[in-house]
Amino acid sequence: MHVLICPLRPVERFRDLHPEEVADLFRTTQAVGNVVEQHFGGTSLTISVQDGPEAGQTVKHVHVHVLPRKPGDFDRNDNIYDELQHHDKEAEDSPTKWRSEEEMAIEAAILKTYFQ
Repeated sequence: MHVLICPLRPVERFRDLHPEEVADLFRTTQAVGNVVEQHFGGTSLTISVQDGPEAGQTVKHVHVHVLPRKPGDFDRNDNIYDELQHHDKEAEDSPTKWRSEEEMAIEAAILKTYFQ
């Protein structure tokens, strides 16, 4: 389970953001991270930006991954980065195994209540 945060203006690379957009993106990441950690019972967060194809970026727009973490969720803590690197690329990570649009809409509605 994780949340993606995207800036309002779509740009491909982090360097293409204006300074005020960077500040807004990370203020939003902080607020969303607090909610995600609380809602999913996490004790920590992994916050990641994959900036460019060699960094694992598979979608050509800047976005921040916010992942709630718990003790023992990976055998080796840094395996999270291997997972991010292969996200959307492995055969077992096929669209048939993704959550449905309806499931994601329900989850988004629940998370939205934390910000009202």
